[in-house]
Amino acid sequence: MEFFLLLPVALVALWIARLRHQQGRIALLARYLAGHDIEQSIETLSQGYSRALGEADPARGEQVWGVLRGTENALCREVRKFAEDFAGVEPTATRVSKFPTWLPRSPAFDRSFDMREALRMHSRGICRAVEEQDASPKDRAFAIMAEMLLMQHTCHWYCRSKSVASARMLARHRTSYEQLIRAVLPQTRQEYLGLVA
Repeated sequence: MEFFLLLPVALVALWIARLRHQQGRIALLARYLAGHDIEQSIETLSQGYSRALGEADPARGEQVWGVLRGTENALCREVRKFAEDFAGVEPTATRVSKFPTWLPRSPAFDRSFDMREALRMHSRGICRAVEEQDASPKDRAFAIMAEMLLMQHTCHWYCRSKSVASARMLARHRTSYEQLIRAVLPQTRQEYLGLVA
């Protein structure tokens, strides 16, 4: 009988602890993102790519692609710097659970990856896509967007959970987690799956 009385209390305590943990991670990531223009660059590129792809005049479209080049290069620099800055975070604060966040974590059964390594991997992927010279502007834009969205997914996973990150990706971008993994560059896909599998 006592078990049934204590169960709701334990569940509420677990929920509060999880909420505080998530709030701490959101604050930590926000503090490191605040010094960079990554979100602004992503928004600029998203709108710019839509405009360039919808341009009827090829010369005008080429002009838009040219203007976006500067933003792409700035994004590469900002993401690299962000990954470098975040590398200084205490290792205990950078573990990302591969299990649902409501499950209690045990050091003896720790299935997690390091967010610092994930951000280094994402910065390499985004910069590879930006520096790609042989692809058409449309293919480059597709690769850069996929790399950016996968990094965004990882950030949401770090702050909340994989399932919440995947649901947000589907709701905001109409892209499933599986589609996103298929869309990134092959080298990123291999590194990513090696990290989170």
